[in-house]
Amino acid sequence: MAAPVEANGITVVRRGKTILKDVSLAVGERDFVTIIGPNGAGKSTLLKCLMGVCLPDRGTLTRRKGLKIGYVPQRFVLERTMPISARRFLHLHKRTDGAAVAAVAREVGVETALDHPLNTLSGGELQRILLARALLGGPELLVLDEPAQNLDVSGQLAFYRLIERVYNEHGLSVLMVSHDLHIVMASTRRVVCLFHHICCSGEPHAVAQDPEFLALFGDDAAKLMAIYQHSHDHRHRDD
Repeated sequence: MAAPVEANGITVVRRGKTILKDVSLAVGERDFVTIIGPNGAGKSTLLKCLMGVCLPDRGTLTRRKGLKIGYVPQRFVLERTMPISARRFLHLHKRTDGAAVAAVAREVGVETALDHPLNTLSGGELQRILLARALLGGPELLVLDEPAQNLDVSGQLAFYRLIERVYNEHGLSVLMVSHDLHIVMASTRRVVCLFHHICCSGEPHAVAQDPEFLALFGDDAAKLMAIYQHSHDHRHRDD
């Protein structure tokens, strides 16, 4: 079966500035890819290209015919003057019904928040509602752009554990952008380090030792990744 989505040699230039240069990336079936890189590296632009929202100036993009994509954006702006409940927000999805909304709310742990206005929810509740909406319709590819950036550390841990569970239980592919290097590595199969071009990619422990990764993030980030990967490995061996 063809990869859900693939980019080959794409270049994106905006206002005379090169955002992406000769980037090639494939997200395979049941893959879990995390894109990392400093601010302004082109990570969100790459996601938009892969989803078909942004067209590259050069290169080719291929998406499997009929591919269903669920998306959790980096920023979600609420209209404060027009309150809408979480339940109503989920029902705006074109392919849903009451049973589906109840099931996905239960899965992500927001049943008690369904009848609350979106603008009264905590950051963690809102992110789970956005994830619930992304899961409606049964996506084959889940795309997350900095999904936990506005959460505290405990909220980040809980949200990434939820993503890992969704990945394991739904049989889908995950493509995620994140800055939380020491947290996301448990379930990530492949890390792609981006700074306008792909600096390095591979399994987390290999990327943590790559000279280009170290040049971008420094030794401290590599140590955090190595410690987390080591503890993760031991936790699984003890299970």
